Amino acid sequence: MLHTPSGGAGHGIAATDSGLMSIGTVLNALHDEFPEVTISKIRFLESEGLVEPRRTPSGYRKFSADDVERLGYVLRMQRDHYLPLKVIREHLDAMARGEAVPLPAVGRQRDGEAVPELSEVPTAARIGRAELLSAAEIEERDLQEWESYGLIAPLPDGAYDAETVTVASLVAELGRFGIEPRHLRVMKAAADREAGLVDQVVAPLKRHRNPQTRAHAEARTKELAGLTVKLHAALVQTALGVRLP
Repeated sequence: MLHTPSGGAGHGIAATDSGLMSIGTVLNALHDEFPEVTISKIRFLESEGLVEPRRTPSGYRKFSADDVERLGYVLRMQRDHYLPLKVIREHLDAMARGEAVPLPAVGRQRDGEAVPELSEVPTAARIGRAELLSAAEIEERDLQEWESYGLIAPLPDGAYDAETVTVASLVAELGRFGIEPRHLRVMKAAADREAGLVDQVVAPLKRHRNPQTRAHAEARTKELAGLTVKLHAALVQTALGVRLP
């Protein structure tokens, strides 16, 4: 079993220590501490070798309590220590070999809180085309169609932002209700406008001469993105007259 530092197992995880769990059960177990985690995120971490769930004869993932604890540890290292997945994987491998490995430094300290150096602010995780198809469980023809409508676009080097897995999974899910990619262009346009607004707000921070101020532009962007998403969801629910659980 993985032994994590103090605060280790995380909230909501200890109760899942009997039997094997579906990916949905794992999501619920992690949700209290990591409300932003998604099924696509768990699949992506699996594709990156951070966790290896068992597979049923039908191909369904089954996670053990140790798998859930490991996922919690990985997510915590990303959130609290700004560590990229490659570093986290190497750290876990060293722990599995019984080596006492200190966490890599994340930057200077300010008021007892770690502040990442500008060069250490994590860049977005990237995946290849094959990994995207596998993680989102979609076909090549689907991806080509969604790209033609501008719903998904590769980065300049041909790779994809890891969050694209979530986008692809949601587009596929909406398709099961008869909502076609061409219908979703209005959502993409709205998202682009919202992103532009956030960029406009944080632009002065990104241009600041102080490296730490520029580094904090990342945190401010995430905060504003979260508020924007919540507002968008609330507006949609209000317009439809429904409340989501």
